[in-house]
Amino acid sequence: MAAVQDGPMELDTEKETKPEILSDGTSKLSGNAASGTLSSSPLTAGGAPKQEDQQTLIAVLQFLRRNKLSESVEILRREAGLEDQEDSQTLDGSGGGKGDRDGGEANSLLSRVSITSAAAPQIILSTSVTNEQLDVSVVLSAYSQQGDPSLYQVYYSGLKNFIESVLDCHRAELSQLFYPLFVHMYLELVYNNHENEAKAFFEKFGGDQECYYQDDLRVLCGLTKKEHLKGNEVLLDFRTSRFVLRISRDSYQLLKRHLQERHNNQIWNIIQEHLYIDIFDGMPRSKSQIDSMSGSFAGEARREVNKVKVFHGLLKEPEIEVPLDDEEDEAENEEGKPKKKKTKKDSMGSKSKKQDPNAPQQNRIPLPELKDSDKLDKIMYMKESTKRIRLGPENLPSICFYSFLNAYQGLTAVDFTDDSSLLAGGFADSTVRIWSVTPKKLRKVKSAGELNLIDKESDDVLERIMDEKTASESKILCGHSGPVYSVSFSPDRNYLLSSSEDGTVRLWSLQTFTCLVGYKGHNYPVWDTHFSPFGYYFVSGGHDRVARLWATDHYQPLRIFAGHLADVTCTRFHPNSNYVATGSTDRTIRLWDVLNGNCVRIFTGHKGPVHSLAFSPNGKFLASGSTDGRVLLWDIGHGLMIGELKGHTDTIYALKFSRDGEILASGSMDNTVRLWDSTKAFDDVETDDFTAATGHIHLPDNSQELLLGTYHSKSTPVTHLHFTRRNLLLAAGGYSSQ
Repeated sequence: MAAVQDGPMELDTEKETKPEILSDGTSKLSGNAASGTLSSSPLTAGGAPKQEDQQTLIAVLQFLRRNKLSESVEILRREAGLEDQEDSQTLDGSGGGKGDRDGGEANSLLSRVSITSAAAPQIILSTSVTNEQLDVSVVLSAYSQQGDPSLYQVYYSGLKNFIESVLDCHRAELSQLFYPLFVHMYLELVYNNHENEAKAFFEKFGGDQECYYQDDLRVLCGLTKKEHLKGNEVLLDFRTSRFVLRISRDSYQLLKRHLQERHNNQIWNIIQEHLYIDIFDGMPRSKSQIDSMSGSFAGEARREVNKVKVFHGLLKEPEIEVPLDDEEDEAENEEGKPKKKKTKKDSMGSKSKKQDPNAPQQNRIPLPELKDSDKLDKIMYMKESTKRIRLGPENLPSICFYSFLNAYQGLTAVDFTDDSSLLAGGFADSTVRIWSVTPKKLRKVKSAGELNLIDKESDDVLERIMDEKTASESKILCGHSGPVYSVSFSPDRNYLLSSSEDGTVRLWSLQTFTCLVGYKGHNYPVWDTHFSPFGYYFVSGGHDRVARLWATDHYQPLRIFAGHLADVTCTRFHPNSNYVATGSTDRTIRLWDVLNGNCVRIFTGHKGPVHSLAFSPNGKFLASGSTDGRVLLWDIGHGLMIGELKGHTDTIYALKFSRDGEILASGSMDNTVRLWDSTKAFDDVETDDFTAATGHIHLPDNSQELLLGTYHSKSTPVTHLHFTRRNLLLAAGGYSSQ
């Protein structure tokens, strides 16, 4: 069964349900760490194919030949510009054809193969079949070119001594080289069976690395033999995504001159092969500026990635006639007829009156049409908005905390409906439970036989179809075969989504409290799912490192967002529904365009996995929370970090802006809810920084000034936060007796 919607909703007028797999260029087979077609690295000869890409192409061509796929061979050779060359040769820079037109960085196997149209099914099949062979023979082969293993410590020490001796302004920037060079030199030693040298190298220099890389180093120290490297996901991620460093031109020239004078080819080769140095003109960055952007698995984001135009404005609200409250209770006139009510248009939020210049076109993506019930709900929302409390530093919200007591099933997820009438909890025993927060009890729709007896023309037909015998304060939904990690209500309160360890996302009806659809696409646990603000679409993210965009009436995903290097732990729709934000354990946040599947923003700066995201109501800003206990604020339009809120001492699992966006609430495993002055945080940003070509940021250390209040629960970690339509803050979590 599928969820019923008014009219077919086809994204991009697609009539098929097959997903369009779109990547930002950082999938496992690609050498890029950022989206789009970027200029080649400053350290790479212009347009020259990479050695590993050449070997990858040769491996694919040989496999196709062995399987007598001659047509595919010819098409791949032609697209790769190899018509006049033998694929057994070592290709030089002159072999670049179509596949090389966008520079060296576009030469990955994935981007070459995806150009082909006629033979795409055959080539993609061949690629997947030979994945394991390529992982070993191509990915690891780059480590076979190595020098004297006994000199690795000398090389690294020499560079370290040089960097520590340069001027302070250059030292901070060049110190970024320590970690990626350390990892790649260690892996070279391990790959070439120099176990003792590798162990000594790790023991000598492992402790010098930044504290936020310690989790990665713990995994790395377990790779002590060549056999350990084969199929290791951490290694393949690090190897296939070039570590990005942002360095000023002066610092880069210093480094280049030093390596040339010392003839230190070993380190120079690693820089050329495995690093992408993003050179900018201007003053070198300070240590604090670098630290604020560091910490992700593959270094910083390239500046080109965050320059794509993003339509972060809100869509124009439909004009709905709202009855005046003061006339609703008027007595009937002398003739016994009620007075005709005057109407007024929505006075809340001038955003609906004018088209936001930064907003996408109304029809940029197809959105569901408003049903009569949606319009009634909008009217209720507007009426409640008139009674909304204006929050601020002098007027903080009341907080109502829902503690789940005796939750022996293990509470893992919570969500409230937009009108705050229902509360859902996901549990480790694979059940989903729904409670009514209001006195109104939960009722099922009557059976088909009983519905036939109802007068469908009566005014109270919606009440008559409900079965009073089934009324109760809560309902239990069973269907998943593993812990439920996320729940999300649809805006119209008719459906509930749940995602689970069993790899599925289920859509439940809140009329019958039964499962309508099980969406199967993820191969591993699904950590999060979230409905679009307009309903119909939803997004999911999981252990398979991709996020998927779905529509309720399609059993296969419409888009697959590939690019993260580790689990996608949290997902959120932008208020205009044209973009999706994802947070990951690779310590980055990505913003994806729903229309074409492209990655349009990559935000780095967290020092731990990202577990919570929240867009501001106006769509301009994004807040993210992580295991590092910090909340980071991002300007979506400029693609920059603009704030850092410190105070929590544990993982932040819940973030929510107030309805007017003036307060940001954060909930953490440290059993506290904290309120922050988001208006001041956004107003204090120096707009001059946005015009700097280097993307420099100057974060004021003003967390204590922005912190408006801290509220402790007795022993309840905060799992979810929600602002009601009148700006009352609801918090929820499972009581912990420990």
